[in-house]
Amino acid sequence: METEYKVRLEIFEGPLDLLLYLIKRDELDIYDISLERITQQYLEYLQAFKELNIDVAGEFVVMAANLIYLKSRSLLPADQQPPEEDVDEDDPRWDLIRQLIEYKKFKEAAAHLQSRELEQERIFARIGDGVVPEIAPLHLGEVGIFQLINAFQNVIKRLQAQDDLREMFGERFTVSDKIERILQSLAGGRSVRFSDLFAQMASRVEIVVTFLALLELIRLKQVRAMQSDTFEEIEIAAVAT
Repeated sequence: METEYKVRLEIFEGPLDLLLYLIKRDELDIYDISLERITQQYLEYLQAFKELNIDVAGEFVVMAANLIYLKSRSLLPADQQPPEEDVDEDDPRWDLIRQLIEYKKFKEAAAHLQSRELEQERIFARIGDGVVPEIAPLHLGEVGIFQLINAFQNVIKRLQAQDDLREMFGERFTVSDKIERILQSLAGGRSVRFSDLFAQMASRVEIVVTFLALLELIRLKQVRAMQSDTFEEIEIAAVAT
């Protein structure tokens, strides 16, 4: 495996996006989140970023420290809670919940404005000769890094549950070789399900290297990852040139 290979993605989502994704993924009530559960899942994502050698902003680490602090506070009896300025509630979750609610409002407003912009782009003035220009389809269903990491974790967990995950010594897997393999599987306009990319793999190293190759292709805009609906199977397809 290319141990020094580092993925540098433009991750525009921040730690609050990750928390909102985890809440939505597990269909949780934002007002009743479990600090223990959300902290564990958040740290699992950070571990996945570390294992995949993906650069993340320092704010992700700051949020991890804050979650651990809130989790430790929640375990203390009310009369032993550390004093906090400007805090009237006994529940240490409320400050985080307020941040998530406010951020969710801004995120939804931004998404609404973006959809209005896309709709406007599809409106054309009437042309005198009656020719109606072809409207390019919108690229809907694009998935981000958090969804991809989730799918990657599911592949690992599925093989671990089958006791079929092993390390294969003597075999060398490289990102460049896996990039070529992925492109070959997408030749001719074919699309491939995310899980099918790893269907014949039983080595953790090979799975990791293949996932890194996929991330690199996405970064280079040679392939894209799509979902027909939230949390449906991810489809991988080559970007039309």
